Amino acid sequence: MLEVVILAAGQGTRMKSKLPKVLHPVCGRSMLGYSVLRAQEMGAQKIVVVTGHGAEKVEQAFAGSGVVFARQDKQLGTAHAFLQAVPHLSGDSDVLVLYGDTPLIRLETLQNMQQAHQSSGAGMTVLTAELPDATGYGRIVRGTDGTVERIVEEKAASAQEKQIREFNSGVYIFNAKGLELVSKIGLSQPANEYYLTDILELYRQDGATVEAFKIQDASELSGSNDRVQLAEADLVMRRRINEQHMRGGVTLVDPESTYIEDTVKIGRDTLIEPGVLLKGETVIGEDVRIGAYSVVQDSLVQDGVTIKSHTVLEGAEVHSGADAGPFARLRPGAVLEKDVHVGNFVEVKNARMLEGAKAGHLSYLGDATVGREVNVGAGTITANYNGIDKNQTVIGDGAFIGSNSVLVAPIAVGKGAMIAAGSVVTQEVPDGALGVARGRQRNIEDFARRFWEQNADKVSKKHAVLHAWLQEQQVKNS
Repeated sequence: MLEVVILAAGQGTRMKSKLPKVLHPVCGRSMLGYSVLRAQEMGAQKIVVVTGHGAEKVEQAFAGSGVVFARQDKQLGTAHAFLQAVPHLSGDSDVLVLYGDTPLIRLETLQNMQQAHQSSGAGMTVLTAELPDATGYGRIVRGTDGTVERIVEEKAASAQEKQIREFNSGVYIFNAKGLELVSKIGLSQPANEYYLTDILELYRQDGATVEAFKIQDASELSGSNDRVQLAEADLVMRRRINEQHMRGGVTLVDPESTYIEDTVKIGRDTLIEPGVLLKGETVIGEDVRIGAYSVVQDSLVQDGVTIKSHTVLEGAEVHSGADAGPFARLRPGAVLEKDVHVGNFVEVKNARMLEGAKAGHLSYLGDATVGREVNVGAGTITANYNGIDKNQTVIGDGAFIGSNSVLVAPIAVGKGAMIAAGSVVTQEVPDGALGVARGRQRNIEDFARRFWEQNADKVSKKHAVLHAWLQEQQVKNS
């Protein structure tokens, strides 16, 4: 059995943020969220998160996630933080110690570390790596048998010890004895804190060995203490995510400019063009094409869909064979069913377009149901909001909506009906009827000519065609 303690009580002053450090996101998931996810993936029987600075926000963010919280009201070091978690632990399991600001540790690394710990019979295993220059880190001092004799902090290290390249990550696995030993850790001077690294000596005094599990990729152990390090972690994670999708059969035309959050799922043979952002709980099917500089967030895109460039989806659902864009916007509640076409500068919000419906360009469809094979002309608006309530527009199958029409909700347009271009429709249009709601046109002869002649001195010579036409009229009337 395994239990996990995640230390997440630090203030993170270098972030210079009102948001607790561990809640800052890396590729869409908070740093603490990665540690919790890894613990869950490890099959931990219990996950205890030690909170401190910004505890209320952290605990609220992870409410309902199955973790247990322990408060460290005073920041008295890592051993003190761990002690706050001890009452929540069973006392008969191995304990893995993680941190809330190290999102890059891979699941495979932790699984292999746990396996090595169990195989070695050690009381404690330390996760380590090497750097060409390990300045600032605690160094791993090994004995002749390869076990860890001690961890020397930078300020206490000798000149020879400072040459050691292997460093302590702060990630440990203890056997159950560690819950007893941690209470014996003394106060370190002059910092007046209790350091979890001191448990190593207590294990050795108890006759147990301490092993190091060294990994090759030191970047996994990087913490994010300021915005620069946060951006570096985001870049590493983004490259990992993109590589995973490409190895899974997704084509990224330019991986360096493609941003895919950790929570996104993508099917095989989908092609993603440069500059695309895929965010949140987004699911992309197979054989999808997503055009350059599009943004898809918390949306479902089924197989065979085409999203053209500069299109934005937020909480939308696009069914197989449909297409949207370029420059379309599908807002929350937008549903495009099979073979629907939404063109450039069309906005759809809380509206369902049924199979084969089309809105080619320059339209707003909000709080509406658009029937099968309906054609929505350019400039059409469903006027759904009266200042207090949102109202519904229902357009029957096969209807034809002429360009520049306004459908004032609540309203129904029947099956096979037609709306004349330029109409402002306020009443129901029956099945098969033509709705015309516009003033009758009348032409006032010579009005424009007289207007221009009366204001000829104000017509700029830049308007060469109009200027010439006025001169022709003067000659004709002379």
